[in-house]
Amino acid sequence: MPTLVHYIPIATTVLAIFFAPVVFRRWQERKPAPHLFWWALGIAAYGVGTFTEGFTTLFGWNEWVFRSWYISGALLGGAPLAQGTVFLMFSRKTATIMAVAVGLTIVAGATVVMMAPIDYALVESHRLTGAVMEWRQARLFSPFINTYAAIFLIGGAVLSAWRYRKDSAARHRFIGNCFIAVGALLPGIGGMATRMGHTEVLYVMEFLGIILIWIGYRYNVMPGARGAPAASQAVAAAG
Repeated sequence: MPTLVHYIPIATTVLAIFFAPVVFRRWQERKPAPHLFWWALGIAAYGVGTFTEGFTTLFGWNEWVFRSWYISGALLGGAPLAQGTVFLMFSRKTATIMAVAVGLTIVAGATVVMMAPIDYALVESHRLTGAVMEWRQARLFSPFINTYAAIFLIGGAVLSAWRYRKDSAARHRFIGNCFIAVGALLPGIGGMATRMGHTEVLYVMEFLGIILIWIGYRYNVMPGARGAPAASQAVAAAG
């Protein structure tokens, strides 16, 4: 039976519903700005993933909800957010090539996930886990995609925080990027716990992660800072 922790994704989804439109509206106001589009897409995907978790808690396990959960979480969880940083760190041509490469990997992974047979003996009525897929190769795509996300999403925030560490005029950007780095790291930790059978850890980490990312976002859009390095602008420009 579901416990209190299984209802946490509902709260996380509500946060994503309010957070994603903020970035999306900014993208509409500042076209062309591909980094804002990718950030809005990433937050929306984050919300889709937690929605499927909340749905499973409330209504029980469903095959298509499970497949949507795996695609939106394991494959799309951090990659779009990281791609936003890529568009600010690299030239438009390089970033586009990287987006295509990651996109094709996600499409391939999603195709395998959609086709993978389900071992219904492992299905739990109110709990999601990738272990129910009989094709082990279906779970080989997420480590590559998550590594990409970690390098550019977490790494970009850490790099920006390091650059701002001694800049008193942009202290809020240092603080903001620290929040973002930790917030982006937490769902990754939850994902690793899920692979070991502890899905509840993911639910908690997703909730804390989006809160910290939003706090970091608010710090980064505070007025008064001097020109930001490209990596930190991934969030600052989104405000």
